[in-house]
Amino acid sequence: MSSDGFRRQVDDLQKVLEISRSMAATEDLDGLLQLVIDRSIELLDAERATIFLYDGDTDELASKIAAGTGEIRIRAESGIAGAAARSGQVINVPDAYADKRFNPEVDRKTGFTTRNILSVPMSDYHGSLVGVLQVLNKRRGGFGEHDIGLAETFAAQAGVAIQRANLIEHFLLKQQMERAMQIAQDIQQGLLPSGPPVIDGYEIAGFSRPADHTGGDTYDFMQLPDGRWMFVVADATGHGVGPAIVIAETRAMLRAICLQRADLSNVLDTANDLLIADLTDGRFVTCFLGLLDPAENCLTYASAGHGPILFYDRQKDGFDVEPATSVPLGVVEQVGYSDTVSRALAKGDFAVIVTDGFTEAADKSGDLYGVERTCDLLRRNRDLPAAQMIERLDRAVQQFSAGRPQADDLTAVIIRKT
Repeated sequence: MSSDGFRRQVDDLQKVLEISRSMAATEDLDGLLQLVIDRSIELLDAERATIFLYDGDTDELASKIAAGTGEIRIRAESGIAGAAARSGQVINVPDAYADKRFNPEVDRKTGFTTRNILSVPMSDYHGSLVGVLQVLNKRRGGFGEHDIGLAETFAAQAGVAIQRANLIEHFLLKQQMERAMQIAQDIQQGLLPSGPPVIDGYEIAGFSRPADHTGGDTYDFMQLPDGRWMFVVADATGHGVGPAIVIAETRAMLRAICLQRADLSNVLDTANDLLIADLTDGRFVTCFLGLLDPAENCLTYASAGHGPILFYDRQKDGFDVEPATSVPLGVVEQVGYSDTVSRALAKGDFAVIVTDGFTEAADKSGDLYGVERTCDLLRRNRDLPAAQMIERLDRAVQQFSAGRPQADDLTAVIIRKT
């Protein structure tokens, strides 16, 4: 090798090292891709370049940044870039239009003429495909062996840098999502009552824990102008952000309507009409809506698909298990929630309204915790404070599930006459 050729190799490798330092200092993925494009054109003395990133989900190569054209998406096995991706080898095409793998459509759309192509696969630190760097039109002649070796060295550095930028981008995105989810969780928790209401002659307890950061359950207490108390336990289908939005809307609706008209049928009819217009994809809300009259010691309720409702009778030391009174909200237009139930509460009696996260919790064999176990546990703990009764139920369900992840939101309210 001549001294000039040796000096050229040293200079080119020095350029690659300088570019590698620049890539290492660039954490933004788009900025890094643009840097790789610009430096590959400069390093290989070419007219244009394109980076095709490999999308493993779709098995496609996608040109996130292409100098001189818009985004291009091709199947990973297609064309010259696909051939480089499949083989893991550099492909040097001295005459693009003489190669059957070349697609001239891009040239026709852009007015550019592709003469020669150097396609170089890029791999990550573990050797997995990251993408393909495709450099077009060597300015003087065609790409030679020196260019191929230089491109391989450069692509090896670029592939690892892109992997690193991808990991950083995913990490930052995960952090942003976690922050957003924490905010959503804080907002939803803020919509729950800060504590039980103080009602003369009654003990009230409420509990809710979502399966995810946010959930589709809620419970609520509110005193009405006539002295009665509104109680709500509601469950939107699913759990996560979508149901959390639906259940927040439902809570707001019920509060606003109850303040205008304290009639269970009208409240549920109106809420149903409003939700019908908003809910899609088969979503619905089950809802227990009760009005407690402390002066009359009477709980009147309607249950839109939410059940069973459990009533403990102290005198007979047993439970009455009552079904829902109608269909869930958001399912049928103008269904008419006219069926209501009034239940007198004597000293020691209590009502228990839970969401199905408790009764449908499953053990390793798939058996459900069920209503019978729920009633048995509550009966055994009937003399504990209401909040402790819910704690015991929650603990029992967790033990029954034998450490399995919580599959559904858990919400419970107890209304006890003291």
